[in-house]
Amino acid sequence: MCLLLCFSASSQNKLNINAIFDVENKSISIEQTIEYLNTSNVALDIIYLTDWSHSYSAKDTPLAERFADEFKNTFHFAKEEDRGFTIINSIKENDTETNYTRVKNNPDIIKVALRQKIQPNESYTLKLNYIIRVANDKFTSYGLTNEGDYNLRYWYITPAYFNGEWHYFSNKNLDDAYVPIADINLKVNYPNNYNLISELDEIYTEQVNGNGTKLSQFKGNNRINSKLFLNKRDTYKTVETDYFTLESNIDEENLKPSEVAVITDKIAGFITENLGDYPHKKVLLSKIDYKKNPIYGLNLLPDFVRPFSDTFQYELKILKTTLHNYLENTLLINPREDQWIIDGIQTYYLMKYVEENYPDMKILGNLANIWGFRAFHAADLKFNDQYNFLYMHMARSNIDQPLDMPKDSLLKFNKNIANKYKAGVGLNYLDQYMEKNAMDVMLTQFLNENKLQTTTSKAFESYIKEKTTKNIDWFFEDYLGSSMKIDFKIKRVEKSEDSLTITIKNKKDHLMPISLFTIKDDSILSKQWIEGFKGYKTVTITNNQADKLALNFDTTIPEMNLRNNWKSLGGFLANNKPLQFRLFKDIEDPNYSQVFFMPEFAYNFYDGFSPGLKLYNKTLLTKNFLYRISPKYAIKSKQLVGSALVSYADRRENSRNYYTKYGIGGEYYNYAPNLSYTSYTPYVNFRFRDPDNLRDNRRSYLNFRYVNIDREVDLTGEFETDGEPKYSVFNVKYGESDPNLKNFSSWNTDLQLSRNFGKLSATAEFRKLTEGNRQYNLRLFAGTFLYNKTYETTNFFSFALDRPTDYLFDYDYLGRSEEAGLLSQQLVVSEGGFKSQLEPAFANQWITNANTSTTIWRYIMAYGDLGLVKNHNTNPIFVYDAGIRLNLVEDYFELYLPVYSNLGWEIAQPNYDQSIRFIVTLSPKTLLSLFTRRWY
Repeated sequence: MCLLLCFSASSQNKLNINAIFDVENKSISIEQTIEYLNTSNVALDIIYLTDWSHSYSAKDTPLAERFADEFKNTFHFAKEEDRGFTIINSIKENDTETNYTRVKNNPDIIKVALRQKIQPNESYTLKLNYIIRVANDKFTSYGLTNEGDYNLRYWYITPAYFNGEWHYFSNKNLDDAYVPIADINLKVNYPNNYNLISELDEIYTEQVNGNGTKLSQFKGNNRINSKLFLNKRDTYKTVETDYFTLESNIDEENLKPSEVAVITDKIAGFITENLGDYPHKKVLLSKIDYKKNPIYGLNLLPDFVRPFSDTFQYELKILKTTLHNYLENTLLINPREDQWIIDGIQTYYLMKYVEENYPDMKILGNLANIWGFRAFHAADLKFNDQYNFLYMHMARSNIDQPLDMPKDSLLKFNKNIANKYKAGVGLNYLDQYMEKNAMDVMLTQFLNENKLQTTTSKAFESYIKEKTTKNIDWFFEDYLGSSMKIDFKIKRVEKSEDSLTITIKNKKDHLMPISLFTIKDDSILSKQWIEGFKGYKTVTITNNQADKLALNFDTTIPEMNLRNNWKSLGGFLANNKPLQFRLFKDIEDPNYSQVFFMPEFAYNFYDGFSPGLKLYNKTLLTKNFLYRISPKYAIKSKQLVGSALVSYADRRENSRNYYTKYGIGGEYYNYAPNLSYTSYTPYVNFRFRDPDNLRDNRRSYLNFRYVNIDREVDLTGEFETDGEPKYSVFNVKYGESDPNLKNFSSWNTDLQLSRNFGKLSATAEFRKLTEGNRQYNLRLFAGTFLYNKTYETTNFFSFALDRPTDYLFDYDYLGRSEEAGLLSQQLVVSEGGFKSQLEPAFANQWITNANTSTTIWRYIMAYGDLGLVKNHNTNPIFVYDAGIRLNLVEDYFELYLPVYSNLGWEIAQPNYDQSIRFIVTLSPKTLLSLFTRRWY
């Protein structure tokens, strides 16, 4: 094997690959030749190769770190045999081994030192021999399935892209390798009982005599992609259209072959008409393609819920997947830097297809016509409204990110959904502003002129600007290049017989345009675009006897707040929005002041099961001002109980203090048998983060609150209320946290001041998951009284060793006053954090302790606690305990089995079952965070 220098510059890069599948060893042996033309004006003495099969090789690769950042533990806990890697036998030049290394911090990138420089317009030929151990598909959906099928992408070594500088980066499960276009010649040897599917053109398949294998050859010119599927069952079906061949194993929704053929031809015609001729013979679609880039909403519905027809569902699935594959294979961009172009064009044409073929399709499909669903405002929305809505979900939460931000810097929700939709909605916004359908012509021309040519976001910007006379700098600078929100307001209107003078306020700092409509009887009389401005702008238009003025009436613009977009011309009272009551949370209707109500249930031991009604104004999209009134009837205590809350959130863009919340909340429940408590708490919460890196899980907070508690006292004397029944506590808490799968850390300080006591405490917590799958946990706590006037009469305000009294009513105790029985064994890891019930159980002067645990096997852990407890008039007492921790779902459902402590061998003592402690979380909001943390 050799490396040859070819001075007669070829016109195209070439990859020749001979692959032999060894299914017993889950490996592929490859001999490969790379012929690469240096099209730059820089001489090369080093080249970089992309080897993404090796990204699975260890627990500290960029791919592994990406999994950990998103709390995906499948890879970290996987068996070694399920991880993939590449063994390079040789990379040679003139039968001589070249020097090569794997790039530090990028082990799936190979750096090769050439023996002599490759001048511009010269080419080089590398010959490689290597073995790939195929990873399990449970990590990225590509790889070896449990059934023994091979679904492969980025499976062979290829050059990185070079245009005067090298563009290489590691696999992060983003399907975004940036490789140069090449002619590919692929020969594959594989067992007879497998079927081989490739998007390359098949040249031949023949039996190999005597060894039970087949040999197939495939070729393809001008390719960047060569997915390969080696499956035992042939699940792919081929449809010949008038435009290209489509081969797919995507679920056909029980449609007849003739229906599938008609739909496929329809979609192929639509794509060809709008995007131009496909330069290859075949488009290959797989279930994996759709799974990774689904129609969100459709993919979450079970089979028995069919709000859309089988035809519509299949059409949209095939359309979206084909659009993505078409654009990916023809529009050659850096997908990590400029992915928004492909995403935007894909979403734009998805919207266009539905608008042309299903203009009346609703976001709820057939459910929009069913009683019950029909009452929701969501039933009024068109299918295409979902794109704006799902982007706005992130914008309203102030966690949206610029479209031109690198793909690996995006939150998962933004990468998968919000940024794709914002890009498509943005192109439609730009189309409406320039002139409707102008974007169709521009995109078609751009795609045809740049087909199979490397291009960039800057080139796209220049192209669009050349095709219009309007100033569209706002789109690329403000809409594309920032996360600035859009919010306009009609400030005032002056009316005369023949004109209307309108003052509009731009509530944000950008130059995006806004559309102004005149409306009469809900019909549009006129529409005009107001050029971008900052602050206020006054315009005068003809008085055409409209009864309403509206900004962004057709909701083309993804605007934050639509509630301030209209003005009635019929007088002051006409601007008042009617009150509307709706059952269950809904999408906000800007034409009404909405109040939602829904059944709600609560439980504690003293009130029992408590059904009730929640009245609130929170919609499916986040709002700044919120209220909630939640009365309930407690069946056991036969009382009216419940809670109420009013809050306002100030969300700041591009600020470290990204969130400030002001509010007051109160509740009324029972804290003991037939004894109620009332609390009300005004508060201010500040949240901080790095505005330039939303993927960083580090957060800090500063909370101020004034807790007021009034507890009912049992006048019969049957139950003695511990501590004073009525008290107020001023509380300041500051903390920082960095929660990650492999390394978790947090700390906080807590100051409490009341009339009869003052306390200061600090908590630090660390968790580490090692390469050997062993977890170490350490929690440190120290607390002291600044002053304490209550120590002689009660321990109610003291630091607790194992069960805090929760005098601030912060913890979700099922039975907060229970001193015996199952509910008394509920554990809240706070203050002392001990699991054994030791004496002294409280500290009225100071306490310090450490809580530790480590893995024994999988979710079974050993724990140990050490501490010093200091009370007035006594010496510090050393306490300890140890036992077994069953970490079923960390922080949400755990069991603690004490073994040994100051009490001796607890496991051998009578009534041991009463010593077992448990952590349980019943709050749906808390449980939901287990899933949302992977997306946000």
